Amino acid sequence: MKSLKRHNILFYITIVLLTFLSTSCAVGPTHGYIVTETQFPGTFNPENNVKADKEAKGCQYTVLYLVTYGDAGAGSVAHKNGITKIATIDHSTFSLFSGLIRNYCTFVVGE
Repeated sequence: MKSLKRHNILFYITIVLLTFLSTSCAVGPTHGYIVTETQFPGTFNPENNVKADKEAKGCQYTVLYLVTYGDAGAGSVAHKNGITKIATIDHSTFSLFSGLIRNYCTFVVGE
């Protein structure tokens, strides 16, 4: 009986680990299963005629793959912070244990 319980526990632990290892959700250009923290460039104004006077940040958060909230859209971040012309858009990510806690942030710079 004790051996059967131990096998059941090992079975469930294996299922949970395989679930974490087989997920391939987009988190950024690189992804680690224990901790991920990245920053990467997005887009920029090729004409280079917009001053970098204002900076704004918007993030989207996910907890346990169950709840997601926030806004990381470049357009809405710019609008909410009074940026009418965008110079650059950059991004960052953070993930702990491949989805226990996760965020994706967008940085908008412009005037």
